[in-house]
Amino acid sequence: MTVQDSATHSTTIAVGADGSSGSGSVLPDGDSGPDSGSVYVSDSVLPRGAMLAALGVVSFSLTFPGTAWGLESFGPWTLVSLRIALSALIAGALLLGQRVPFPDRAHWPGLAVVAGGSLIGFPLLTTIALQTSTTSHAAVVIGLLPLATAALGAVRTGRRPSRAFWAAALAGAAVVAAFTVQQSGGALSAGDVYLFAALLVCAAAYVEGGRLASVMPGWHVVGWALVLCLPFALVGAAVALSYEPWRLTAHGVAGLLWLAAGSNFFGLYVWYRGLAAIGVPKASQLQLAQPLLTLVWSVLLLGEHLSPAAPLAAVGVLVCIAVTQRARS
Repeated sequence: MTVQDSATHSTTIAVGADGSSGSGSVLPDGDSGPDSGSVYVSDSVLPRGAMLAALGVVSFSLTFPGTAWGLESFGPWTLVSLRIALSALIAGALLLGQRVPFPDRAHWPGLAVVAGGSLIGFPLLTTIALQTSTTSHAAVVIGLLPLATAALGAVRTGRRPSRAFWAAALAGAAVVAAFTVQQSGGALSAGDVYLFAALLVCAAAYVEGGRLASVMPGWHVVGWALVLCLPFALVGAAVALSYEPWRLTAHGVAGLLWLAAGSNFFGLYVWYRGLAAIGVPKASQLQLAQPLLTLVWSVLLLGEHLSPAAPLAAVGVLVCIAVTQRARS
């Protein structure tokens, strides 16, 4: 199978029947490896793939601050619709300029999951949540995203994670539940419900996106998923602009532009290319830094004051997720 790690370079790799990835060396096109159950990736590709995935994590960590800024100018439905429409236009122009052929019919259901989860569901649910939650609070809750992705991935592939994996998963869930209840005065708020729903839909999108990135170039995954969203985004933007009040401010416009070009397009572009190069497990370890980065941005860009529980909960979640990464899955 040919995997393209950039717009112009492709290498042939051997993929196991279960879609798992391994390590080794890149095989020239036409060659075959000694073990048909492994994926062969050159050592030179790994640092580049890790850098691309890390850039994606940094971009994602700015999503909540960008959303908070965007809400200064637009309502939640308007902000999400414009965000998707602008990023879809960027992706469509790039795909057209590269003359990328349409994906196979078998890939469209997976692309629909990516579009519905990471491009529509997650932005909409988190935008609604941030009307009542602080970015620092949301960052800790969303810190469970790598864990949720791993859990859904286990269900999707039919693998049975070890007891250590599930013990750490439950501990992480307990830390997040205790933090959210403590922050909301003893009961879950409506914002927390939206955040947990966002976790699920985004995790499902990452699982499908990781699967698709093993059979087609990673940036094609996000590109075609965005194009799939464009008609709905244009209709949504037209309706939302007529119903929700809006006023342009420097912060609001900057937030919208970052969400469209930075989080939705660039972030997912480099993220899925990183997934294709180093695989979901390695990339998910890099994403463990995302909640802490968001906490830093919330202080530097939004002037928020962190409660003592926020960084402690974030670190607790990271420890639990790190254990799951090391446990047999």
